[in-house]
Amino acid sequence: MGLNLTQKILNSHLRSGKVGSGGEIGISIDQTLTQDATGTMAYLQFEAMGIPKVKTELSVSYVDHNTLQTGFENADDHAFLQSCASRFGVYFSRPGNGICHQVHLERFGIPGKTLLGSDSHTPTGGGLGMLAIGAGGLDVAVAMGGGEFYIKDPKIVKVWLTGKLPPWVSAKDVILELLRRLSVKGGVGKIFEYAGPGVATLSVPERATIANMGAELGATTSIFPSDEQTKLFLRAQNREKDWIPLQADPDASYDEEIIIDLSSLEPLVAKPHMPDNVVPVTELIGTKVQQVAIGSCTNSSYRDLMTVASILKGKVVHPEVSLVISPGSRQVLTMIANNGALTDLLDAGARILESTCGPCIGMGQAPASGAVSLRTFNRNFKGRSGTIDAGIYLVSPEVAAASALTGTITDPRTLGPYPEIELPEYYRVDDSLILAPSNSEVEIVRGPNIKPLPVAPKLSDRLELPVAIKLGNDITTDDIMPAGAKILPLRSNIPAMSEYVFSKIDEGFSARAKALGQSIIIAGHNYGQGSSREHAALVPMYLGIRVVIAKSFARIHKANLINFGILPLTFKQEEDYDLLTPDSKLIFDNLTQAIFSSEPIPVKIDNTDKTIYLQHDFTERQARILLAGGLLNYTREANK
Repeated sequence: MGLNLTQKILNSHLRSGKVGSGGEIGISIDQTLTQDATGTMAYLQFEAMGIPKVKTELSVSYVDHNTLQTGFENADDHAFLQSCASRFGVYFSRPGNGICHQVHLERFGIPGKTLLGSDSHTPTGGGLGMLAIGAGGLDVAVAMGGGEFYIKDPKIVKVWLTGKLPPWVSAKDVILELLRRLSVKGGVGKIFEYAGPGVATLSVPERATIANMGAELGATTSIFPSDEQTKLFLRAQNREKDWIPLQADPDASYDEEIIIDLSSLEPLVAKPHMPDNVVPVTELIGTKVQQVAIGSCTNSSYRDLMTVASILKGKVVHPEVSLVISPGSRQVLTMIANNGALTDLLDAGARILESTCGPCIGMGQAPASGAVSLRTFNRNFKGRSGTIDAGIYLVSPEVAAASALTGTITDPRTLGPYPEIELPEYYRVDDSLILAPSNSEVEIVRGPNIKPLPVAPKLSDRLELPVAIKLGNDITTDDIMPAGAKILPLRSNIPAMSEYVFSKIDEGFSARAKALGQSIIIAGHNYGQGSSREHAALVPMYLGIRVVIAKSFARIHKANLINFGILPLTFKQEEDYDLLTPDSKLIFDNLTQAIFSSEPIPVKIDNTDKTIYLQHDFTERQARILLAGGLLNYTREANK
């Protein structure tokens, strides 16, 4: 039996475990990326390990999230990140150079390599044939130090593509179709591997869009083969030497198979407030629109913006629509400036933003109260835009541009002939804003916003914990630790950031958690979906959260909880969730033994005669991390 593409890369990087065993595997990491919203913690953690230089083939630090400088915090932290990069042997992509995933695809991604990034959309690299995985910053710091990265041996899902996308239907509609079929929980524990004759019809930027939003399925990652399309892209980036052919064996086996006929797809829209709330655009025609935002790491490539510019050329956006565009990289921005497309966008009334994440993470351009905002982004969680009552719809660049012209949600197929965009034979290559690390000893710059790194206490054998909050299903990391222009600048100041934990749900949570000292969180299914931000685990740990009990967890967040010494446990019987109230107090005994056992953990509800049973699937390594009080303590002890 032959191997699929994922198995080939996993096997070539395997350090521990066995691919196909269903257990935990550890893999070596070739490349890492961090971004500035998660990078400050990652480099504080790397520094705490006492390792002088990174041990990866390549590590890159990007500044793309917190570029809005309303105070000293962001600028100070950028100086910190730049000095850390030079000190530890990391390339530094300066503010304005572009969004990490777009730039990494253009300048650094290599087929067949492993990439670990402190951002949940790191799987964008799968468009190039990389095994690219999002993780918490601490996992990335360990990988930079040469440590292996651990995941549960994933199920491999073959997505067989046939046909060719019709005019006005784009790569965004492919991933929206998968979300419509599978939901935001449908990819947990799985890697989606794309194959079939339809793959050859998709360019690398189109593949990257699909791989990028695979994160919204909860998938570990997504990957495309490295073929002639990949070779064309790398040649155009003056990187043909990085290309290798890579695909599954003809007789490879998979755990599941999904078939998508590209020619049968139509323009789709994800309605508020989840990426899987997907319907055909035809169901929403005529819905009034106040804002259109084009960009993000999902849809900000040269191809995307050229498509939009072609649609808007010679026209003007509706007078009641605000159109904002964020080019994905300086390469994209300069190329559309040089060929005149930028002028077409400006003449149409578009507002051009920096080549950053911007509105996607609530960093500016919040919609008006109650407004409808169409966005080519990857997430539409309630309040993420910065306006709690706004209706955020996820769409393709084609739907976005058509709707900007009419002022209502519009089927772009009504616009006439589809603009055929020819990809350039060569992209404009200018890496002057990517700084190579220094070989000399560099002093790390620390502004007043850089506070000491909090460390979790070691696990106690007995815990008596009151419930700090009880939550429902699909709680996102945005719900736990909100982003946006007000809070993200505090990312390296955990005491200040702690004031905002669950602030969109319960403004009194932070004060209550502090008063309780140590406490517990109760939640429903898919707790911690969305962004990889480890602050959603780190800051609750700082507030005394010791256990989270949920019906199920999102992959990255569960790993982050373990990394910061918080016990993620699930109900053996889901109905026991109903027995717990915000006033409950739970008593745990013999925890140090229980985390090494596969037996259910009995937990008494204080002042009642009821006992509930909780369960976990910790590996021995994870149990030892929890016993040590988190991955940082565990790594320090291992290196003594």
